[in-house]
Amino acid sequence: MVATSYLLGVSTRRVDRLVEQMGITGISKSQVSQMSKVLDARVQAFRNRPLEGGPYAFVWLDALTQKAREGGRTVNVHVLVATAVNADGHREILGVEVSSAEDGAGWPAFLRGLVARGLSGVQLVISDAHAGLVEAIGSTLPGAAWQRCRTHYLRNLVTKVPRSARPRVATPVRTIFDQPAAEEVHSQHARVVASLQAKHPDAAQHLDEARDDLPAFTAFPRQIWRQIWSNNPQERLNKEIRRRTDVVGIFPDRTAIVRLVGAVLMEQTDEWTEGRRYMGLEFLAKARLRVIDGGPCGDETDQQAITA
Repeated sequence: MVATSYLLGVSTRRVDRLVEQMGITGISKSQVSQMSKVLDARVQAFRNRPLEGGPYAFVWLDALTQKAREGGRTVNVHVLVATAVNADGHREILGVEVSSAEDGAGWPAFLRGLVARGLSGVQLVISDAHAGLVEAIGSTLPGAAWQRCRTHYLRNLVTKVPRSARPRVATPVRTIFDQPAAEEVHSQHARVVASLQAKHPDAAQHLDEARDDLPAFTAFPRQIWRQIWSNNPQERLNKEIRRRTDVVGIFPDRTAIVRLVGAVLMEQTDEWTEGRRYMGLEFLAKARLRVIDGGPCGDETDQQAITA
């Protein structure tokens, strides 16, 4: 009961009240932590399981910061999380790791571990521009393209202009994603770069430098563009993780972070497995054909609205 309460994000104070109602005099934070260790074996089995659901055409990567005690002080550590769509069209948590820094050393080791466990068939990796991540993708996942998250990119882009001009810059950039076909996306990207050049040259240069990474989604079927052009699905998962970890605040060590976050991700994967498919099998088949054909496989059907 204590371990389940811990997993659900119930505070130690509330657990204490609950056990008192069951006739137990009280329970401390250290006792809650000790009892919650029953989760360790399950979490480790989940983290180290063979990745047998591939090929995993689309992979989302993200990192979130947590506080932990190390060497008598409180430090920030980064929790690296990988999510993918498996061959059956369901989302699946591939792995979770705690790194000292979200840098070039953390990502390659994390991705190499996923490959060793069976990650294969990756066509597109969707993420923010984390330090060292693009190089890590190239070195560990040869052949995979990188889609820079459009939501995070726009936040970065508007910092290149005065606050008063941000709406005027953001609006035309969003029109790049409104286009119904791959060719029009690239053409609109070029037009927006040209339109920004006169008044906002820094923003224009920033957008021009992203001409390969920002529209990478256009190489895949039009019907799934909205699902692969941003890291928004991963951000929703991060909110659920933070909802559970905020109750803890500062973790006693990294093992405690892995225990709680790993248990949350294990639970989420079970829910996805039992739920509806995230992507249709026909679209996954088209995405895999991209490897053979070596070209884009988008079409002009079912234009969808964009949410910023």
